[in-house]
Amino acid sequence: MLSKKVELMVGLFAALGIAALLMLALVVANNGISGNSETYQLYAKFDNIGGLKVRSAVKVGGVVVGRVSSITLDSEDYTPVVTLDIYTQYNNFSEATSVSILTAGLLGEQYIGLLPGFIDESVETLIAGDYIEDTKPALVLEELIGQFLFSQGSDD
Repeated sequence: MLSKKVELMVGLFAALGIAALLMLALVVANNGISGNSETYQLYAKFDNIGGLKVRSAVKVGGVVVGRVSSITLDSEDYTPVVTLDIYTQYNNFSEATSVSILTAGLLGEQYIGLLPGFIDESVETLIAGDYIEDTKPALVLEELIGQFLFSQGSDD
């Protein structure tokens, strides 16, 4: 009788654990799909996008202001073109805005970092469909390690 009670408790505990994981997955999926509001698209060309993925965050100072909606290859010069879906509440970026691919932590996920340019009467604001001209490519950790090793070897 005691073993049946233990088996029932273990089964109940396992069922609750699976239900909790399912609930967590649904909450995360719902937040990832819906977004905060309507968006407009900006484009940026990079020399190297590293491990950037579709649905990666677009952040300004750590605040998510949009998502990467697509990554394509320009048919003329074969450089990666990243399409950024920016939430419409953040519609005041100037043409002096710069964009770079950053990494969360040492080996974490990559995301787009926007550095807003100055707002002035002589500088236009970016509108839907504009390209951000000032881009900085992703740092590839393997290339940095290789450069470090080769620079150490040449001093000998």
